[in-house]
Amino acid sequence: MALYKHFNLRVALTQMLNPTPMHSDLSALHNTQPTQFWLWLIAALAALGFVFANGLGNMFMVWQHKEEYSHGPLLPLISMFLIWQKKNEIAKEALPGTWWGLGIFALGYCGYLVGELSTLYPIMQYSLIICAAGLVLSFSGAKSFRYFSIPLLIFLSSIPLPNFIYKSLSLDLQLLSSQIGVLIIRAFNIPVHLEGNVIDLGALQLQVVEACSGLRYLFPLMTIGFIAANFFKGKTWQKWLIFLSTIPITLLMNSLRIGMIGVTVEWWGAAMAEGFLHDFEGWIVFMGCTGILIVEMWLLAKMLVPKQQLIDVLAVELPEKLPSDPASRHIRRLQKPFAAVCLLSILGAMINLILPKPEPAVVERQPLSNFPLLIGGWTGTTDTMGQDYIDELQLSDYAIIDYRNTANETVNFYLAYYDTQSAGQSAHSPKSCIPAGGWQVQVSNTLSVPSIQVEGKALVINRLEVQKGNTHMLVYYFFKQRHRILTNELLVKWYLLWDSINLHRKDGALIRLTIAVDGTQTPQELDLRAQQFLTEAFAKFPEFVPN
Repeated sequence: MALYKHFNLRVALTQMLNPTPMHSDLSALHNTQPTQFWLWLIAALAALGFVFANGLGNMFMVWQHKEEYSHGPLLPLISMFLIWQKKNEIAKEALPGTWWGLGIFALGYCGYLVGELSTLYPIMQYSLIICAAGLVLSFSGAKSFRYFSIPLLIFLSSIPLPNFIYKSLSLDLQLLSSQIGVLIIRAFNIPVHLEGNVIDLGALQLQVVEACSGLRYLFPLMTIGFIAANFFKGKTWQKWLIFLSTIPITLLMNSLRIGMIGVTVEWWGAAMAEGFLHDFEGWIVFMGCTGILIVEMWLLAKMLVPKQQLIDVLAVELPEKLPSDPASRHIRRLQKPFAAVCLLSILGAMINLILPKPEPAVVERQPLSNFPLLIGGWTGTTDTMGQDYIDELQLSDYAIIDYRNTANETVNFYLAYYDTQSAGQSAHSPKSCIPAGGWQVQVSNTLSVPSIQVEGKALVINRLEVQKGNTHMLVYYFFKQRHRILTNELLVKWYLLWDSINLHRKDGALIRLTIAVDGTQTPQELDLRAQQFLTEAFAKFPEFVPN
């Protein structure tokens, strides 16, 4: 008790003699990490960089070659700035760490192993973000993780979407932008006809291709909107509005661009849709999208009570300099979960260095140029597609053959083969591609082919009834993935992953039959024609698409 009273008296005397308040608790100090923390962190980041090198290399390549992700290199820098901006708040936190970080890091590492074995880059890249979240959580703890969540989400937006999601989203935006663009053209009393994503002006046809889908504006603008919403000092609903409004802004502005290209082409010729003018219009559209977003934030600032200026609600505050005297600093202990995560990352890099990399299996097959032109009672004539379509589809081999039987009935046969289906190469589903050509899918179902047995069951294929103007067609298709016959696009992706790990194979094919409907036969008779041809041709497939 005497010692306690002596200590209180000493503190009281010190406070009387020194007018500067003493740091009486941890919250008045600023915490710093020990030197070994930074050494462990550098080692862990180097190990992660080594392990995820393939995924990072692919991501950098996409940043350089796809305008949709050209803003990617800036996002890690922005993420680091946001963390540095909060360094004073972080310094006041105890950062106890949590063992949940180790579990999340291990989950991300398992995802890496799946991505590495299957050589599917998106899995590797998303797994890297999970590992980074686990690493941060291991030293920050759940409560302080909020300082790092926004930077991690920003960095997440720099990862390219899986190709099948990107293609589907691009196609939907192409069709929607084309429809709105045609409405704009008609507003200028210009006659125009739309078939899918093809705008027919009579003398000239404009195709709204993937590059005009609007994604090259949408992804950067959504990122800008997310960052701006983070800085915006307003209500939560206003922050969400800023972010989500980037979607309709981009769609409407891209449609306006397409519409004005159609108008200027009608007035001044095809040169308005080509070269520098086309690219310059794209730049103007993006600047216009950004300008609309700024005006929106200005209006939202005026709605605040009291009214605010845009520069005030979007002020980017810089952190004050922390005191440099040793008495104001408290050195944290090295968090045990963090050390465990760092050890796991280094161990993973060592194992990755030692273990041999899986090589894709080499399968022998006949080139599709040798596909027989005589199949049963059917005689075929080969056809080709333009190089621009080949580049877009990224296929390894293909065959387009028009077959005719003795009754003068025809079947168009198309087989697209992929020796690998990673890094953007994969079979394009007709259900997605057909609408882009101006065709409308009237009926979508399946057709059973009892004459062909697969694993003891009748073969089942997809069946589409499509129409463009007065032209009707029946389309039948399925996917041959190694020994499997599949009709579901999502199952195709799943078995691609499964066989990549188990068989080291990523090859596969799309088989499609097309029959024109001329009104002389019923749909059931046309279905029977497709079944008869497929029964004759099915036995030939393994030579060209190995099981």
